[in-house]
Amino acid sequence: MRAAVLHEIGQEKLEVIEDIEAVGFGPGKVRVRVRATGLCHSDLSAMNGVLPQPAPFVPGHEGAGEIIEVGENVSHLKPGDRVVLCWLPACGACPACKRGQTELCLAGFMNAGTPNFKRPGGDVFGFAGTGTFAEEVVVDAGCAVPIPDDVPFDIAALIGCGVTTGLGAALNTADVEAGSSVAVIGCGGVGISAIQGARLKGAAEIVAVDPVASRRESALRFGATKAVSPEELADAKQQVTGGEGFDYVFEVVGRSATARTAYENTRRGGTLVVVGAGAMDDFLQLNMFELFFDEKRILPSMYGGGDVLRSYERTIALWRAGRIDLEGLITHRVPLAEINEALDQMRTGTALRTCIEI
Repeated sequence: MRAAVLHEIGQEKLEVIEDIEAVGFGPGKVRVRVRATGLCHSDLSAMNGVLPQPAPFVPGHEGAGEIIEVGENVSHLKPGDRVVLCWLPACGACPACKRGQTELCLAGFMNAGTPNFKRPGGDVFGFAGTGTFAEEVVVDAGCAVPIPDDVPFDIAALIGCGVTTGLGAALNTADVEAGSSVAVIGCGGVGISAIQGARLKGAAEIVAVDPVASRRESALRFGATKAVSPEELADAKQQVTGGEGFDYVFEVVGRSATARTAYENTRRGGTLVVVGAGAMDDFLQLNMFELFFDEKRILPSMYGGGDVLRSYERTIALWRAGRIDLEGLITHRVPLAEINEALDQMRTGTALRTCIEI
């Protein structure tokens, strides 16, 4: 089959090859024909080494498709079922799952060192245990979540990560209060989803912050009341909050510099929500006095900070009701053969979210 492979960490281009095979099928597993996958900034972060990932590997973790084959002991799925791929499935038995914090379950990471594919030249890994930039993947049955027939594959793929992460940050982690002021730093697909979540919760003011003009324009269409460049944030803080700072600030970039900016623009007693996935050697510096004196809450948000399966269902319900716009997030559609052009657009920030049609 075909797949896009990164041979070495640090390379900027993927090679689309045709001699690769998905491996690992057996009891408790399913084989999925991928129909659509989103291009997420986390894929770029894995490619450039910000996120740990052994190479060679097939990037991609936002995918949707059809079940081709089910292994023994899989009773809830059958060939032909439409599914979204969940890169962080919950085992239901670990301490985190028993506490109701299924987004912190580590079961999905246990197979990170096991190759997902092979080719004549050797083993190939899948990013986040999936690797959706491929025509087929083999995953644990718990990673394949059934979706209703009326949910298109491209919409389902977005729900698999970016939308769930951004919406959940506002709805679950922050639990934004109605009438509050919000700033979102970083307005790609995840940031736009956080904006939509803040709007759903009734935030009075939502300021979108992004260096790319097209993304600022998009943020206004999705519910932001004001959109500014990073250099204009100080003025926006003064205009919207009288200089006090925002009730909630979402950092959706994954860098200590922007997290520090987010902290400084959060009011005393306000909430900073860290959504962006950053590097292990990038440290956020805070002094002990400001932590004590300002009483700002710092809330990391992992995969939307809530039960993932419930979040999928809620997102579909909100989309059906017209309360959130998912179609508008997909600003670029390309076939797998044009994936490098899509990567370039992601790097320059000229697309909110790209759908790779496979």
